[in-house]
Amino acid sequence: MARSRYRFAGHNQPHFLTCTVVEWLPVFTRREVVAILLDSWRYLGEHKGLKLYGYVVLENHLHAVAQAENLPSIWSGFKSYTARETIDLLEANRAEALLKRMRFSCKAHRNDRAHQFWQEGSHPQIIENEVILRQKLDYIHNNPVKRGYVDRPEHWRWSSARNYAGETGLLEVFTHW
Repeated sequence: MARSRYRFAGHNQPHFLTCTVVEWLPVFTRREVVAILLDSWRYLGEHKGLKLYGYVVLENHLHAVAQAENLPSIWSGFKSYTARETIDLLEANRAEALLKRMRFSCKAHRNDRAHQFWQEGSHPQIIENEVILRQKLDYIHNNPVKRGYVDRPEHWRWSSARNYAGETGLLEVFTHW
C-alpha cells in the first residue's frame, strides 16, 4: 500500500514541495543552519540542473517550487545532505535537547541511523501552469506574513519574495515560467 497520495509526476516539470523537521522542531532559527539549505540549493542549481522558482524557510519547515530532470532523486539527495550537515552542526554546538528529540523520533520510525531530521515525504504537487505557479509562490511568500513575523513578504530574509519584488535575494531564482 502506498504511504502517501503525493507523488512526483511529470517529467521535468516544476513541483511545489514541503519539508518539515520532525516534531516541528525549531531548527532553522540560526543563520548557519539556514545557510546549509541555501548552499545546497545553490550547489544543486550549478551542478545538478535544479531550477528553483521560489522558497521560504521558516523555523521548522520549508516550502519550495523546484524543477529538475530527475527531481525525485535530486530532492532526496537534498534532504539527505541537509539532514546530515545540520545534525553535524547541532552536535558540534551541543544542541542536546534537539538531538535527543531527533534520536527519539528515529527510534520510533527507523533503524538505519541515529537521528531522524526530516519528516518522511515532501508532499510533491505538480505545477501545471503559470496560474498555479503564481498561487503557490503567493502562498510561500505570504507564509511569514500570515504567521505575523513580518508585515511584507519581502521583509522575510529566508525567502525568494525579494527576488519577485525586484530586490536582490539570497539565492538566484527563476522568476519566469
